[in-house]
Amino acid sequence: MSGRLCCMVLRLNIDCYGCFRKLRRTLLNMKEIETHLIEKQQCKVSVCGRLRPSDVAIKIRKKMNRRVEILEINEVEDEQTEQNQITSQ
Repeated sequence: MSGRLCCMVLRLNIDCYGCFRKLRRTLLNMKEIETHLIEKQQCKVSVCGRLRPSDVAIKIRKKMNRRVEILEINEVEDEQTEQNQITSQ
């Protein structure tokens, strides 16, 4: 997964502001995550970065002690890789 950018959506029960803060702190401490979006009302978390989806879900589950569901995973190639393929042709 080193060359690919991966975006994924997780479902996680976020009932209170304390859970929200703990989740945000956990996501900020993960170096492989570049961006994240926490939707508190829908209980969804979107993360993007150079990551393995299963590893991120396991880390969040261990830190939060809550069930985590992976709803969607999108793998995107880097712009640099695409530009290299275009120029080589």
